[in-house]
Amino acid sequence: MITDGHGTPLAVLLTGGNRNDVTQLLPLLDAVPPVRGRIGHPRRRPDSLFADRGYDHDVYRDQVRARGIVPAIARRGIMHGTGLGTYRWVVERTIAWLHGFRRLRIRWERRADIHEAFLKLACCLITHRQLRSLC
Repeated sequence: MITDGHGTPLAVLLTGGNRNDVTQLLPLLDAVPPVRGRIGHPRRRPDSLFADRGYDHDVYRDQVRARGIVPAIARRGIMHGTGLGTYRWVVERTIAWLHGFRRLRIRWERRADIHEAFLKLACCLITHRQLRSLC
């Protein structure tokens, strides 16, 4: 899942349950829709990628850089304290919110389109709850 800095999902890639996360990194980056903002050509890529030690491979770092994205990936064998957890917390929090919906905690749906529909509905409900708390 790719989120903006506030936890709003920008791109979600739905795969089978037994897929390694790192193999889906590049298809997920390619699935990012255009980001609306200032007038002109919309951005197609995020500025940077924050990831944990599971993505610490030079091959993936190079492929992320080739897409014009700055990789901020934690290194294996190095102590914590890089500050990456500050940004990753947004993603972890969003996933925890999605797991609050029992239907999404474990994927029971065989069809990907139905599961994705429930996922999008959950994102709408999460957004509605956040907006309601601001008013």
